[in-house]
Amino acid sequence: MEERPETELISIPATPRGVSTPEIQTPTGQRSPRPASKEAKSSTAWTPTSFISPRFLSPIGTPMKRVLINMKGYLEEVGHLTKLNPQDAWLPITESRNGNAHYAAFHNLNAGVGFQALVLPVAFAFLGWSWGILSLTIAYCWQLYTLWVLVQLHEAVPGKRYNRYVELAQAAFGERLGVWLALFPTVYLSAGTATALILIGGETMKLFFQIVCGPLCTSNPLTTVEWYLVFTSLCIVLSQLPNLNSIAGLSLVGAVTAITYSTMVWVLSVSQQRPPAISYDPISLPSSTASVFSVLNALGIIAFAFRGHNLALEIQATMPSTFKHPAHVPMWRGAKVAYFFIALCLFPITIGGFWAYGNLMPSGGILNALYAFHIHDIPRGLLAMTFLLVVFNCLSSFQIYSMPVFDSFEAGYTSRTNRPCSIWVRSGFRVFYGFVSFFIGVALPFLSSLAGLLGGLTLPVTFAYPCFMWVLIKKPTKYSFNWYFNWILGWLGIAFSLAFSIGGVWSMVNSGLKLKFFKPN
Repeated sequence: MEERPETELISIPATPRGVSTPEIQTPTGQRSPRPASKEAKSSTAWTPTSFISPRFLSPIGTPMKRVLINMKGYLEEVGHLTKLNPQDAWLPITESRNGNAHYAAFHNLNAGVGFQALVLPVAFAFLGWSWGILSLTIAYCWQLYTLWVLVQLHEAVPGKRYNRYVELAQAAFGERLGVWLALFPTVYLSAGTATALILIGGETMKLFFQIVCGPLCTSNPLTTVEWYLVFTSLCIVLSQLPNLNSIAGLSLVGAVTAITYSTMVWVLSVSQQRPPAISYDPISLPSSTASVFSVLNALGIIAFAFRGHNLALEIQATMPSTFKHPAHVPMWRGAKVAYFFIALCLFPITIGGFWAYGNLMPSGGILNALYAFHIHDIPRGLLAMTFLLVVFNCLSSFQIYSMPVFDSFEAGYTSRTNRPCSIWVRSGFRVFYGFVSFFIGVALPFLSSLAGLLGGLTLPVTFAYPCFMWVLIKKPTKYSFNWYFNWILGWLGIAFSLAFSIGGVWSMVNSGLKLKFFKPN
């Protein structure tokens, strides 16, 4: 059967109850599903294809039967399409809808493993073995559940795909409240992550240059800020890729490099002799107030390690979706694979790093410790390759975390001009964003304190809001286990967010500019 033109409306006969199902194809020609209602799932409900039943087909010959079966499949397909905003065809996140489970795995893995793994051992230095492992395990299970919730809510309402986190928040909390609750933490998470990536990428490029050149390149080396600028320029060049699907190759590079350097860092650390004055007792501070705030900041670092939920709906929006093949199936398949590898990266690097350095762990994390304690013990080529992999991963992660900000810029432009962004306007937005992140990184050159604050402020995006949205959209039976479970998790997430944010602010004020990711030589 020939495919209908993209702009053609397909009307389905109204049901006896008077319910109509308006349909339209997506801008790229992919159809989106219309989840079946409870009435459609019941055996007594009438549908446009209910007359094509086995009892009806039994007396009909084979050719006619085949035609009617094909017609039934077609009617089921076009009877569950989704209305989409035509503007989505102009925006980076929804411009291309040819994603699949492999792309989902690449994007989730690239977003889920990165520089935050390097500072996780710092949290254990304040929490100790027992509380550190318990907190990390609970956070991993909690965020895996909320990720499943977001994947299921992507098409929770018939005839609608929530392509962005803010759109889902508006559907759950209301138009204005949803924007106020979700826009700031998601943008702050993207911008804060980009800033932290510039800090780490620039510092790591500097150390890579020092290791490779050795004493031959010490006459007039670049300053730390100049290395930040070099890394930012590389990020801006790569950011010219047009949409989220176009950076799938970069996400694959980021995922492979993250797994590789995470494994190399903890293996190199545990294979070397431990420092003689090592201790595994939590770091003692002069006052109980300082100890409490340090613990809260450490928990915020653990929460920040599981960032990436602000990208879940965006990644799922790049996939085609039909009634028979909904997008949540390949998305969840790719997410499960990605988070299996994320666990294989985060837990060994945290436990192995703390075992190797204990409470001597520098504030910059395990990579800083590896450079400080074993610069003369590890072959220079192996150490240089580890730093180079970190640089590649930071470049890849910058792209996927910046994509929602690029999408917001272009959405504002297209809504005002009613036309897509030209290549010059798109490039201008991305250059502007890259240098703004650079200037923020120069002004706030501390990592571990920034990680705790980011974890606290953005914690509701991962741990709280999905639970609230599940209750408000899915509406489970009141006072049921599902109802209580999600409400309790949501309010616990809000409470932890406030506490961790206070701990992060205290750590930044107390540390000042001393907590740089790497101390200048």
